[in-house]
Order: sequence, then C-alpha cells, then structure tokens
Amino acid sequence: MSCASSLAGAAAGGERQQMFLIDAFKALAAQLIVLHHLAWYGPMSDVAAALLPLAKGQNWLAEYGRYAVAAFLAIGGYLAAQGLKPHGLPNGKSPLCLVMQRYARLVGPYAVALIIAVASASIARHWMTHDSIGSAPQLGQFFAHLFLLHDMLEYEALSAGVWYVAIDFQLYALLVLLLWLTGIMFGRRPAGADFFLGPLLVAGVALASLFFFNLNPDWDHTALYFFGAYALGVGSRWAVDSARPHAALLLVAAIGAAALALDFRPRIAIALLVALSLGLAQLHMRMSGVGVLSSLSRTSYSLFLVHFPVCLLISAAFQHFAPASPALNAVGLLAAWLASNLAAAFFYRHVEIRMAPWLSRWITCRRPAYSG
Repeated sequence: MSCASSLAGAAAGGERQQMFLIDAFKALAAQLIVLHHLAWYGPMSDVAAALLPLAKGQNWLAEYGRYAVAAFLAIGGYLAAQGLKPHGLPNGKSPLCLVMQRYARLVGPYAVALIIAVASASIARHWMTHDSIGSAPQLGQFFAHLFLLHDMLEYEALSAGVWYVAIDFQLYALLVLLLWLTGIMFGRRPAGADFFLGPLLVAGVALASLFFFNLNPDWDHTALYFFGAYALGVGSRWAVDSARPHAALLLVAAIGAAALALDFRPRIAIALLVALSLGLAQLHMRMSGVGVLSSLSRTSYSLFLVHFPVCLLISAAFQHFAPASPALNAVGLLAAWLASNLAAAFFYRHVEIRMAPWLSRWITCRRPAYSG
C-alpha cells in the first residue's frame, strides 16, 4: 500500500489479519495495475493491437485499469485505521517516529526496486527507442525519488507508479498528524469524547479533499487530493469499532454519495464501494485469505515495485527481435504479465520479507508524543 498498507504484505508491520475480501481486492487491483501499464505504455500493446479482439481488451485496460488505484487508497486507509485508533496515537508514540517507521518500511524495498528500474531502463535503451523509457537518471533525480519528493520537484519518474508510493506515505503522515493534533487540541477532553474528536478532525480534512482539492488536478501530487478516498477507508474501519457500526457506515456512505452527487468521479465511487464492502465484511464475514488470492495479496507491493522494469525489458526484447508480429507481441504481453508475478514472488521472499525485521529494528518509538 499500507506502507503502502494497501500494497505491502510484510512491510505493513505487525501480524497480518487476513480477510478474504481484502485479499481479493488487493490481488485483483494489483493485477489490473500491471495489465493497465502493459496496455498503456507499449510498444508490445501497440503492435498486438492489430489483433482486433485483443485491441478491445487493451483499450479497456488502458482507459479503466488505472481506477484500481482507488481500491488501494480505500484499503490503505482501512488498514492504517486498524493501528491508528480514533482516540489518538498508539501508546503515546511520537508522530515523527511513526512516520519515520512507515517511511523506512516503504522505502527499503522501494530503493532496491529503483536500482532495478534504472538498470532495466539502461539495458532497454540498447534494444529500442520508446517513450516508455525515460532519459538516463541524474543523481538529484534519484535522491528526489528516494525521499519521495520527485513529483513535487517535478522530476521525471524513474518507474511507472512510483507516484503512488509517495502519495501513500503522505496520506499516512497526514492521518498521523491529524490524530496527534487531536491529542494536542483536546488533551483535556471530557469523558466519552475520545471516539468522536479524532474522526471529526479527519472528516473535516476529508470533506475539504472531496469537495475542493480532489476537484482540482493541480493538487494531484499531494495527499490532499487523495485524502477523501483514503479517509473513506479510515472511516469504514473506525465505524466497525463504534457503538453503532451500521449507522456509522451509513454516515460514511452519505458523505461519499454527497461527493459523487456534486461531481461523479469513478475513483471516488470505487473507493466508497471498497470501503463500505470492507466494513460490512468485517462485521459479517469471518473468512481467512485462501490459496492464490492470499499469495497474490501478500506480494502485491512487490508486484507494484518490480513489474514495470520486468515489462520494460520484455517489451524491449520483443521490439528488437519481433518488432512487427502482432501474434508474437501478444505472446510477449502474456509473458510480461507472468514474469512480473514471478519476479514479485521472488522480490517479496528475498527482499521485502528479509528487509522487514531489519527495518523494524532500525527505528523504535519510545518517546510519547504528548502528555495530557
């Protein structure tokens, strides 16, 4: 996610509570992102489009596959809310420390993936010239990516989808900040006020996002643009823990519906549907993640990180050795998708999982954020 709590398996930290619906959403959304990038970037998809049945599917994936990000936003908020309760930060932990922990868990595997992306692009340049290959990276560009500032500093992306890693980090940091402010502003709160003060502040920022920031694409490099969708997931999880969960979920639904009535946005609609589904499933379903879905869910962050370099190398190979064959390039698309999933499984096992304990020990939170 999230680290991407929405995306990460081991990187999310703590014991992973498996639920069938979360696994299903994460697995499906991750696969759609890969297929969307294969359809969008080419060149294999451009050549394979001569096969008309395939062209229709590619056009759909290129246009609508990107909406899978909305599912990750809602799932990320939902999972983040499991560890960040409405009444404030866990165990009086420092907000800075929590944010740094999240940054470390996110950026550890991400940094390795960036090196792979740079190396893959360098190899691909020898086989093809295409818009999907960026220019050779500069040192400042790499460090801007490493500190998740590349979009804000207007650097060209080193890999597809890296913008989301930065946004996910911003979203979590913003949620932590709001809950910390709750403790600062309402440190001497009346009895019984614990549950609604945090959600009230989060809801205020979410409404600003849904009714203002998300309507202006100039804000799409910041968390404020996406916080409304993220907060729908947060609200759904907190609703489950409330005294009247169904009424609270209805309030989440009403906020989402009002935002859609103002301006129907598919991403908001998907985020709302996913958030409400997760809340209702938490109340009424007790199914563990199973089989292939559970495995694809666990490796979804790794897939997100490594699929584009893998697809780029395979695209370059097919462009070099079979540049004009629609059938062979269709085979190349299938090979890239399968190879991406195999690479993700390898990366998850040998990078993400192995880095997680070391990264968890690197930053430990000891000091309280505030007293009150």
